Amino acid sequence: MTAATHSTLFPQVPDSADAVLEGLDPEQREVATALRGPVCVLAGAGTGKTRAITHRIAYGVRAGILQPSSVLAVTFTNRAAGEMRGRLRQLGAAGVQARTFHSAALRQLQYFWPKAIGGSLPRLVDRKIQLVADAAAACRIRLDRGELRDVTAEIEWSKVTQTVPADYAPAAAKAGREAPRDPAEIAQLYAAYEDLKRARSVIDFEDVLLLTVAVLQDRHDVAEQVRAQYQHFVVDEYQDVSPLQQRLLELWLGDRDDLCVVGDASQTIYSFTGATPDHLLDFRVRHPGATVVKLVRDYRSTPQVVHLANGLLAQARGRAADHRLELVSQRPAGPEPVYTEYADEPAEAEGAARRIRELIDSGVPAAEIAVLFRTNSQSETYEQALADTGVPYQLRGAERFFDRPEVRKAGSALRAAARFGGNDSLLDDVVDLPSQVRAVLSGEGWTTEPPAGSGAVRERWESLAALVNLAHDFAAARAGATLSDLVVELDERAGAQHAPTVQGVTLASLHSAKGLEWDVVFLVGVAEGMMPITYAKTDEQIEEERRLLYVGVTRARERLHLSWALARSPGGRPSRRPSRFLKGLRPGSGAAGGRAAAAGGTGGVERGFGGGSGGAGAAAPRRTQRTPARCRVCGRTLTDAGEMKLMRCEGCPSDMDEGVYERLREWRAVQAGRSGQPAFCVFTDKTLMAIAESVPEDERELARIPGVGARKLNRYGADVLAICAGQEGVGRDEDD
Repeated sequence: MTAATHSTLFPQVPDSADAVLEGLDPEQREVATALRGPVCVLAGAGTGKTRAITHRIAYGVRAGILQPSSVLAVTFTNRAAGEMRGRLRQLGAAGVQARTFHSAALRQLQYFWPKAIGGSLPRLVDRKIQLVADAAAACRIRLDRGELRDVTAEIEWSKVTQTVPADYAPAAAKAGREAPRDPAEIAQLYAAYEDLKRARSVIDFEDVLLLTVAVLQDRHDVAEQVRAQYQHFVVDEYQDVSPLQQRLLELWLGDRDDLCVVGDASQTIYSFTGATPDHLLDFRVRHPGATVVKLVRDYRSTPQVVHLANGLLAQARGRAADHRLELVSQRPAGPEPVYTEYADEPAEAEGAARRIRELIDSGVPAAEIAVLFRTNSQSETYEQALADTGVPYQLRGAERFFDRPEVRKAGSALRAAARFGGNDSLLDDVVDLPSQVRAVLSGEGWTTEPPAGSGAVRERWESLAALVNLAHDFAAARAGATLSDLVVELDERAGAQHAPTVQGVTLASLHSAKGLEWDVVFLVGVAEGMMPITYAKTDEQIEEERRLLYVGVTRARERLHLSWALARSPGGRPSRRPSRFLKGLRPGSGAAGGRAAAAGGTGGVERGFGGGSGGAGAAAPRRTQRTPARCRVCGRTLTDAGEMKLMRCEGCPSDMDEGVYERLREWRAVQAGRSGQPAFCVFTDKTLMAIAESVPEDERELARIPGVGARKLNRYGADVLAICAGQEGVGRDEDD
């Protein structure tokens, strides 16, 4: 097998639609092949949700069922959108729009503004904090730096929850928000801020969503044009949508239901911004006919890490906890999590840096190690400790990789070398691609050894080193690749914001670590007052802090270190204690007070039984306790999706009616031909076999068969029951 076929960074594009499905587990395959109607994917941490939804889109495109230009996939960060575009490109599904809510809305707003409003779209302000400061000055209200930030956050929350200034005080009280100043003052500042924006003819990021919603609501012709463009929607991280984003999604959809949402209520960590998991948890209420797929096979973390993660959620309370997923590790056993107590915070940072140095010396790549903390203010201590031990690091949350000045300059240099390399003396004695890149970037400041210490010089070197490493990987994956080929790859990655890996330990807050993973994770500062944070007072706030720690734990693939300090400074009073969230989980901490069993912790597929997308009278589906599926012949527990459809083992004897089965296959071929879909999109072979074995007599019996959801029951039920009853002439064209 060649290096190219082995490469995970530059995999070969699948040669067919069926090849896209290879390597997916049964639940991921259910996601990938459920291409019509409302679909809800409940995906636990590390269960391959991005893999499932990108393969779903790619399979639909490659099978000719979805047109790339008709698909809009939305997520919450530019990094996540860039990763999605990169994966789709590698699967042969280029042309699909994968964007954040804001970038998708801004693109539509820029296009339709001249037609719907007239003139040019007002200028978009990058940071609103200066406008808030100006509004405070106009109101003669003094705000320090911290208050400016807090008031800005309150304005953002108000806008995404569609709260106007006059309604701020009652809305904040109802939501249980602890206002940073008197609510009347914040309402006054909010109103002044809006007045100032209008006077200066500028808009902010929340306005992008609000104005797009307004245009789509008020202009039927614009809404119809958008809906004609996009017929199929995929929403990632659906637990994080705000009421405003949900309203925009509803306007994009109109009266259609070709929507796939993906999320995990246990990873809801942005409620302070207006995000709520209610839209995810209520999806079956709004769409009773939805297919729900649960992904619980954790491919990321060892059983030891997964056990701790499950233990954290077992103690949780609240609505999100009622819908938690019990993860099942698919990896070999690893080391137990390490718990360490230190005398003070500097000692904790030095201890973490010392262990990281040992790991790197033992062969663990620096890029596979992360230090995660609750607040950004904790970063400086760890930056200094790592620099003192000679460990390279990068700060998460800095500007995007391809926007960095040194990366833009390096790209220009590589482009020039690719075009005029024959006249460049730097390239006279080098032949292979990595050597060419090293030679070019040496002129931009790259050296074989990193500079000492930390700061801007070190960060620039890390950026250039990432490009050098990318060249090595690219050359290994693409035999005979040239410098021009690499430049094309860099341009495509820049367009998709698909950044290469920087070779340094990652320092990040728990919030910014969401969606990332490392071999080794150090969770630091896991003490009362920091985890949960001091200002988390209500039960809901405490539970969100627990979920934040859960997100941190599930970032680790193999090794997990948790630590805390008894005092802030050397010589300080040792009054701190470990986080309450670790009680009963770390050795010697007593028994946990949580629930032993996990609610809704099993994976699999649930079919909806509603008629349509759910109107005002639609009742929520009754929650039932799922029991293991067992073979109806021998009684063995079934785990294979195909066997679960048949409700028997493959090897157990079948009592299938062969005549019914053949007539069903003939009928299916006719239906597939009419719709232009593959035959299995009507019903799979296993579902037809299950029908022919049970020969249902009415809709209730047919609906019990796995693979027959509400939508297929409504569409095909009468034909299938007629075939089972032995009636002739089923499936003919209406004008025959």
